[in-house]
Amino acid sequence: MPVTRVAGIDCGTNSIRLLVADVDAAGRLTDVDRRMEVVRLGQGVDRTGRIAPEAMERTLEAARRYAQVCADLGAGRIRFVATSATRDAQNRQEFADGVRAALGVQPEVIGGEEEARLSFRGATSVLAGRHPGPFLVVDIGGGSTELVLGTTSPAAAVSMDVGCVRLTERHLHDDPPTPEQIAAASADVVAGLAAAAAVVPFGRTATLVGLAGSVTTVTANALDLDEYDPELIDGAVLKADQVLASCRALLTMTRKRRARLPFMHPGRVDVIGAGALIWSDVVARVRADVGAAGGDLRTVVTSEHDILDGITLSAAER
Repeated sequence: MPVTRVAGIDCGTNSIRLLVADVDAAGRLTDVDRRMEVVRLGQGVDRTGRIAPEAMERTLEAARRYAQVCADLGAGRIRFVATSATRDAQNRQEFADGVRAALGVQPEVIGGEEEARLSFRGATSVLAGRHPGPFLVVDIGGGSTELVLGTTSPAAAVSMDVGCVRLTERHLHDDPPTPEQIAAASADVVAGLAAAAAVVPFGRTATLVGLAGSVTTVTANALDLDEYDPELIDGAVLKADQVLASCRALLTMTRKRRARLPFMHPGRVDVIGAGALIWSDVVARVRADVGAAGGDLRTVVTSEHDILDGITLSAAER
């Protein structure tokens, strides 16, 4: 069966990720190279409304490295997608010009609902058939969190302006954060979920799926891993109470203690508390809504396949 070699780049608020993959005619994706760098593009964007010069240069330097990887591996098409930090920034055109110079492609600054659809496609490309639908796919990023419900395709999607970098910069200033800071951050998440529930019926969820670095790190902590192991994390099914306990532990740890965890990426040490808080509030709200609808959400699924897979699959169709 013929394959097309393509590349997808997901440029978020905290990290920039590359996937070079072979996609066959049936839409099956085989990894060739998957990598991630924490560049913190969204540094200060929530406060200033602009991408900081040093954050822009860090990200463009990573893009130049990714361009070389794509050339070396013979990726015929590249799709570069930028999300929350870029769409919030007044100087996003300057960043877009830099990306185009680095990669030779026009970056796409997508909205939250498109972000949610791509996340859903990436996650369900491997989960479908293993768990019952409808799936509620939750992608926790640095600047925003996307929630999308569907079985074979999205039926409802929403994006909340809460993310691990945004909430850390807004509220979680002490180390560890004070109860008052945690309460203020949680209030933002709870308000976002209340608004989201008017668009996405959480109570219909049969399988809750968490994506991205905050969720995978919470999962690694719950599994007490000796190192970050994507094969053990991908597809992991945890009891909801296990997830909530892991979230509480990470949120209340000092940064020094987090940094000593063997699975912890250095670029997540300062923001994982906020990521864990968001995931905890999401799990609690969805479980309550499922219960109110007569169901029982006992477990949560983690996926290493997310918006990056969705971007790469869509690149093959262009």
